[in-house]
Amino acid sequence: MAEIIQRDGTWAFDGSTVRITPGLHRSVPLFRQTYGEVAVPLEAVSGIVYEPERKRGRLRLRLREGADPLLQATGGRLPDAADPYRLTVDIDRSGVAEYIAEEIRHALLLDQVPKEPAKAYLLPGPPVPVSVRSSDGMVSFDGTQIRIDWADTSDRVKRATGPRIVSVHDLVQVDWLPNSGYADGFMRFVTRETVFSKLPPEKDPYALDLWGSARRDLLTALVATAVTARLPHPSTRAVDYVERPRLTPAVPPQSDHHDVLLRRLRELGELHREGVLTDEEFTTTKAAVLRGF
Repeated sequence: MAEIIQRDGTWAFDGSTVRITPGLHRSVPLFRQTYGEVAVPLEAVSGIVYEPERKRGRLRLRLREGADPLLQATGGRLPDAADPYRLTVDIDRSGVAEYIAEEIRHALLLDQVPKEPAKAYLLPGPPVPVSVRSSDGMVSFDGTQIRIDWADTSDRVKRATGPRIVSVHDLVQVDWLPNSGYADGFMRFVTRETVFSKLPPEKDPYALDLWGSARRDLLTALVATAVTARLPHPSTRAVDYVERPRLTPAVPPQSDHHDVLLRRLRELGELHREGVLTDEEFTTTKAAVLRGF
């Protein structure tokens, strides 16, 4: 077995799997520590490179396109320090880093692992249920449904719609962008009904506006990844999503929800009359409230 242990974490390769374990040092980002150990099968790997630098080097594992729901969900937007497929290497361990890179490259050649995109996810993503508290509210996923409970600081439009519950069968995709010191991020759950919505994330009842602690908000990628892992693989999306059959029957609204529904519709009407909501925002948000009931 080839193994390298660093402050950032440990990489071990046994000939068939690259096992990546995050380090416990306080410098290791919260996202890496929370995401935990990653077991990457050799068939998911497209290559590995060691990049030597003056004081420290860097190991980078490259995965085949479509093999990992984390990379699919985040689109390469994870900060370098939070990327589990990157390991900072002390200069005195550069020989070990080059050795493990050579061992993985040799195994790829022996096993003739293809470089073309994978036709199914080869990594499972985070286990469920998973819940994350972000700057815009709490988002949870149990494997079949996403639930968003808005924070007191969320936009009035979102709080007026109440908790948002979305079935994974109604989803087309998850759009995710981390926040930074210069711009807000967001996580949007795109359904067949909202695919053409132009609402900004701060008003969209299907989106979390990420504007607070980048360290905490980055954890929303856990939910984005867990949901993505349970959506149809990108290679199977040739059929128009509009024609996908509904896999779960619609649940009729319960009579005890009637008063809540009327109250929320009145609140939206007041926001519209006060000019807080544009005509488009009012129409879209009203439709979201009705669908929620």
